[in-house]
Amino acid sequence: MRSIYGFYLIVVICFGMYISTFCQEDSDEDITAIYIVTLKEAQTTTHYYNEMRSVNHSSKLGGYGKFDVHKRRFRNISKTDRRYGSYIARVHDSLLRRTFKGEKYLKLYSYHYLINGFAVFVTPVQADKLSRRREVANVVLDFSVRTATTHTPQFLGLPLGAWPQQGGYESAGEGIVIGFIDTGIDPNHPSFADDTSDSQYPVPHHFQGICEVTPDFPSGSCNRKLVGARHFAASAITRGIFNASQDYASPFDGDGHGTHTASVAAGNHGVPVIVSGHCFGNASGMAPRSHVAVYKALYKSFGGFAADVVAAIDQAAQDGVDIISLSITPNRRPPGIATFFNPIDMALLSAVKAGIFVVQAAGNTGPSPKSMSSFSPWIFTVGAASHDRIYSNSIVLGNNVTIQGVGLAPGTENDTMYTLVSAVHALNNDTTVTDDMYVGECQDSSNFNGDLVQGNLLICSYSIRFVLGISTIKQALETAKNLSALGVVFYMDPFVIGFQLNPVPMNMPGIIIPSPEDSKVLLQYYNSSLEKEGNKVVKFKATAKLCGGLTANFSNSAPKIMFYSARGPDPEDNSLDDADIMKPNLVAPGNFIWAAWSSAGADSVEFLGENFAMMSGTSMAAPHISGLAALIKQKYPSFSPSAIASALSTTASLYDRHGGPIMAQRAYANPDQNQSPATPFDMGSGFVNATAALNPGLIFDSSYDDYMSFLCGINGSAPVVRNFTGQDCWIYNSTINGPDLNLPSITLAKLNESRTVMRSVLNIADNETYSVGWSPPFGVSAKVSPSHFYIGSGQKQVLTIVLNATANNSVASFGRIGLFGNKGHVINIPLSVIVKTTYNSNTTTNS
Repeated sequence: MRSIYGFYLIVVICFGMYISTFCQEDSDEDITAIYIVTLKEAQTTTHYYNEMRSVNHSSKLGGYGKFDVHKRRFRNISKTDRRYGSYIARVHDSLLRRTFKGEKYLKLYSYHYLINGFAVFVTPVQADKLSRRREVANVVLDFSVRTATTHTPQFLGLPLGAWPQQGGYESAGEGIVIGFIDTGIDPNHPSFADDTSDSQYPVPHHFQGICEVTPDFPSGSCNRKLVGARHFAASAITRGIFNASQDYASPFDGDGHGTHTASVAAGNHGVPVIVSGHCFGNASGMAPRSHVAVYKALYKSFGGFAADVVAAIDQAAQDGVDIISLSITPNRRPPGIATFFNPIDMALLSAVKAGIFVVQAAGNTGPSPKSMSSFSPWIFTVGAASHDRIYSNSIVLGNNVTIQGVGLAPGTENDTMYTLVSAVHALNNDTTVTDDMYVGECQDSSNFNGDLVQGNLLICSYSIRFVLGISTIKQALETAKNLSALGVVFYMDPFVIGFQLNPVPMNMPGIIIPSPEDSKVLLQYYNSSLEKEGNKVVKFKATAKLCGGLTANFSNSAPKIMFYSARGPDPEDNSLDDADIMKPNLVAPGNFIWAAWSSAGADSVEFLGENFAMMSGTSMAAPHISGLAALIKQKYPSFSPSAIASALSTTASLYDRHGGPIMAQRAYANPDQNQSPATPFDMGSGFVNATAALNPGLIFDSSYDDYMSFLCGINGSAPVVRNFTGQDCWIYNSTINGPDLNLPSITLAKLNESRTVMRSVLNIADNETYSVGWSPPFGVSAKVSPSHFYIGSGQKQVLTIVLNATANNSVASFGRIGLFGNKGHVINIPLSVIVKTTYNSNTTTNS
């Protein structure tokens, strides 16, 4: 992972005469920082809260259009409203002038669509002045954020399942705009061309975004596929850490991450994946005919900051995107009375209020409990799972021992065995290990004797320096070529423990042995085969052959939850109290994902200059869901964000491709040797089932008012709610707790004797009769009523769930409720209970 600057970074470079007045060293009171300020006056979307947004989507409702599930979508902002935005900016300027009366300050952004506020660069004393203005609701210090496929469409069953329901891949996602808040995009990549099909892309008339024009993002970069592109970097520039030479002051992607995630969700169908001269199939996004809008707010050299991300979210909503996809997470758990109260999550709440479905990566901080980096119930949080395609190669030693490894590389020819020569035994007379302790990493061919290496397999070490990007596979391969080596074998330094390697492309025979234990086997065989005279090697007798790693293997048991995928329970606050909210919501493919790569993408040195890259992380899982959500939105244009979330959740799979339980890796080191059945805190509702999500039968719906009632139900939250939303909790007749939200899951951090929970479902299918079954968590008894019900098309049914603690227990336990329709619909509702307290508190069970 790249290093990210902390949120409290002190500005060390100042721009121009104006900002230079902020550079102070005298006292903490003079140290300037960026603050996000919200005002009490309502934002633009509130003025249109009761208006429907005019949408020019397909009228194909599949028989469900008469059920207006989504009643809270707003009209795109008009030209008049844009003038209103300018008016709000002038109001912000006036407030700042009146507050500071000649003092120096710098306003970075005016937010007016989702929130009414601004980002400003001031001293702590000036921030305090702002906080005491009667017009000001909240002042929050800016903080940093970070970034958290040829086969996955087949693994998810899209070609024969979801795509045919939308008319095939030629129309899957058409008319839906996905907004990506990421590191930008390479507009020249064929995954985002609009001329790859005989059928011309339609113009999404509900979208009103623009395409920035800069020298590295010239006019014509956008098209009917890539419909909008902007960048946001004011916070980073003000901090003095923006590097224009590598970060690009434009929507262009100098990292690679943004291009990758956008193509996973919405890349064109059938784009050849050619890396290092090898073809690995054809790529496709989940919704290949959907449109892409890019809001660049993260950068290669430093990550990103909340002020820029909030500006990007605000603009995406104003432009009219249907889905916001964030493969980013905060660098720290938000402070305050609840994790939900932070500028990004609250801006996303307003986006949901505007009818936008929001997807966020869970974070790569697993596998420990409470490692979740996406918190709020209105955000659809996605964890990472494997899929069934793996690339593996192997080395067969002269003693008939076979060692498995990784590397997208060809093998040696035929069954010929070739001599192994270690780099440390092939040094020229001017080089010693004493002079250069890292010489064994093969980074400089001038250090070696080519006569010893020519025609042989060169053994190089793989240390933490490769992980940090100081040494590279690409440079080692260049060294091997310069020395006329036949191939390269990398062994793992024993200090690199448990590091998982993505398969790396190699344009010559090669292998990386990722296991320190297997590396020892290789080195023991090699060293025992050397013929020496004193300390000098006179003959290399160890031999080996390499089996290629260019052909995919589809026999892997999958899916399984990857060790790095962040886990629940959802932390409610900085004290690590548990929230009554299940996180993650779902898991999707996130490991070894092929997708588009920027021509200048520098996030992975090994894929520099390539058109595609294989990456792993929850960053790759989230856009799978963004693309699948576009298919649901296309089929059900009236669905609210929570209805889309429900369709994805209730239809998720609980089993791997062999019919066994989905497993979760439990350790960073040797993860496949440390795994057990996944729980809802590992996988949420389960692994996404793309085909079933397009025919969910019943849905659970929640509104913006429900989320507000939930926030108001948090003890002591009323002033914080007012600060972030400008609304008073007293306008809501009653407040609710987390378990009372109408979510397709039930999570109780504390079950004190007994709790009754209600759920309401809406039938969007034909008339159907359902039977109800349940399996209670350990230490809990459960009853669901009614146990059978008939529900007509368009009707609602209320379910009453009574949970009773039967044992005193503080270990999380899990169960499920299943609704089984006589026409084939199956609704899955996970149950999670952490602390259980019975009537008889003298009896304690710790198992």
